[in-house]
Amino acid sequence: KTTVAVAMSGGVDSTVTAALLKNKGYSVRGVFMALAQPDLERQIERVRTIAASLNIPFAVMDLGKPFRGAVLDYFRESYLQGKTPNPCIVCNREIKFGKLQEEILQSADMMATGHYARIGYDSARGFRLFKGRDPKKDQSYFLSRLTQRQLGKILFPLGELTKDEVYGRALDLGFTNFEKSGESQDVCFLKGKTVQDFFVQQQIRTSRGEIVTIAGRLIGRHEGIQGYTVGQRRGLGIPDATPYYVVALDSQSNRVVVGKKNDLWHDRLLVKDMNWISGQPPELPRYFAVKIRYRHEPAGARIETDGSGRLIVHFDEAQRAITPGQFAVLYTDDEVIGGGEIVKAFS
Repeated sequence: KTTVAVAMSGGVDSTVTAALLKNKGYSVRGVFMALAQPDLERQIERVRTIAASLNIPFAVMDLGKPFRGAVLDYFRESYLQGKTPNPCIVCNREIKFGKLQEEILQSADMMATGHYARIGYDSARGFRLFKGRDPKKDQSYFLSRLTQRQLGKILFPLGELTKDEVYGRALDLGFTNFEKSGESQDVCFLKGKTVQDFFVQQQIRTSRGEIVTIAGRLIGRHEGIQGYTVGQRRGLGIPDATPYYVVALDSQSNRVVVGKKNDLWHDRLLVKDMNWISGQPPELPRYFAVKIRYRHEPAGARIETDGSGRLIVHFDEAQRAITPGQFAVLYTDDEVIGGGEIVKAFS
């Protein structure tokens, strides 16, 4: 039998993933990643109970140290540099399908997770990454940094299912304690806490600074730029006839720059550190659909290189709140072509 280790969190997705693979005849085992979860012991016991009910072996892998170095340090430094990070994208490449996958493949043939995405293969292009069939749950955006080596050892059994179908499978298996309203969209190490809470908890000192308009006029003060992100309106405390929005974070001068709604729109952005799913860049310039954040509707854009390895994205129509530190992910229809970090927006 092919041995598959399933990364289990205690949620409905990973539970159904393990059950589906077992029913298909795989030799399945459950693995839990111990990271920086605030309720770690409770989660471990929950997964242990689920694994026992599925009659599969279960193990805990302590990846706290590499997680702190690859994800928490990145998270902290990004905010201090005036960026808005995406820790899930980094974690998927460096930890879940990095360190965890490396450990798993020492004793298993494949790794599986409950992601809503699909993997294909052809001899000319290698392993290919596609959106999940459920458009509301598709998670391909978060997987855009994966490599050919990583994709070649992954199974996504839920890629062809909708979320409702997954809940139905769970009920068929006798699991009645998964509530549809109980899902959390929080970053795992925050769990309802704010970024400001994280900085306080980690005892990271931040500096107060100025809130200025695009023209440089001082109109307020902030408690640390890590508490702000591009597009933010609430919490600024700046009265005016029309609302102010955060349009930029200047880490060098420790300033939060604000403007009006129209100042949030740009039709170009610069991308660095591009990861191409195929392992090779396509011929550019070329036209793609581009997502600038997870919940963003992909927008048509012409992609070209700037001559130094970075990409310039020219949107057909201006996009709102393009945020440095987030990731621009390129698609052709349902296929992920690659993704890179947004450096800046401009017009």
